[in-house]
Amino acid sequence: MTTINAPAQPPAARRLPHGAGFWIIALAFSTELAFCAVPTPLYAIYQQRDGFPTIVLTVIFAAYAVGVMLSLYLAGHVSDRLGRRRVILGSLLINLLAAILFLTWSDVTGLIVARFSSGLGIGILTATATAHLSELGTAAGHTKSRVALVSTFANLGGIGLGPLIGGLIATWSTRPLITPYVAFAILLVVEGILVAFVPETVERREERPAYRPQRVAVPAAASGAFWAAGAAAFGAFTVFGTFMGLSSTFLVGLLGLHSYLLAGLAPFVVFMAAALAQIVTVRLGIRPQIGYAIALAALGLVSIGVAAVVASLPLFLIGGGVAGAGIGILFRAALGAVAAVADAGRRGEALAGIFLTAYAGMTIPPLLTAAALRVWPTAVVLVSLVTLAAVLVAVSGSRMLRR
Repeated sequence: MTTINAPAQPPAARRLPHGAGFWIIALAFSTELAFCAVPTPLYAIYQQRDGFPTIVLTVIFAAYAVGVMLSLYLAGHVSDRLGRRRVILGSLLINLLAAILFLTWSDVTGLIVARFSSGLGIGILTATATAHLSELGTAAGHTKSRVALVSTFANLGGIGLGPLIGGLIATWSTRPLITPYVAFAILLVVEGILVAFVPETVERREERPAYRPQRVAVPAAASGAFWAAGAAAFGAFTVFGTFMGLSSTFLVGLLGLHSYLLAGLAPFVVFMAAALAQIVTVRLGIRPQIGYAIALAALGLVSIGVAAVVASLPLFLIGGGVAGAGIGILFRAALGAVAAVADAGRRGEALAGIFLTAYAGMTIPPLLTAAALRVWPTAVVLVSLVTLAAVLVAVSGSRMLRR
């Protein structure tokens, strides 16, 4: 399936300009990612209401990452065959279903199903929306730097805004488990209508190759560089996943703070710092990026560990922001390194392997952390976690530099 900038379009009466379509896709992209993160500060309410342990809370969160991984593997590439707009509409529909599940089936099983469904929608969205933004931006005459800036903020910025929105609603709304999902359901419906009028950027052909799942290819000649980048991505998403799934647990266990707003603010700080750091360092080469990433991530993670020992909220948030900046740069450097060493015809398959490895980092370490919290004190678990993450980032980043 060939991707071009000016394919056969829908009838003129139904087609928006490419420039308008670019901003609509950016809005839909950021909205869906914000929706996937909006339950972050609400988990404490569910936990208090139903009395389930932290390990169950983490299983609910991990269901999302499992859904993303499965969707990436099975359907992350199908927009090359079916068209970008059609796949994005499918993603919006899946997340609308997830919002309805949150509203109508809010026990533990329902939360797991809703989170898994949301992950399925995000898995088919991420690569598709990124490609669609690139193609629409080119057709509209946007510079590559503007497209990259918008794509970064739609992705990481959207994820960061979700918890903050959830925390604000949980703080001020009388129905915190209803209001956010109703609001996002309305947004998803409206944006689905708008996306239906966005220009397509993939030429559809009558002859289609047989379906196959996304292949995950490791470049044979550069397997060392690939696995070093994979380890870095795993470490980066370990930090992302911990702040997304367990921020309220750490705030309560370490600082005794039962604040929904702070539970949303902590991941907001991490993801917005990651987005801003990626933008600031976009013109640097991969080697300087990796150097800055290791330094910032190590400094931030050490600060989080110290914050756990001295029970300091400002140090916890500052450390999260500095670590977020470092791991944001590191993750982009990992993607750049893999893209550079992969065979041109199999670059997408190599990147798919990195994304799958990254989401494994968002699933496995938080689950192990939640299990450890049942045995050891919160401060001990957090210090151990950030120490392991710092070592993983330093070792994997150093290996990337050597290779």
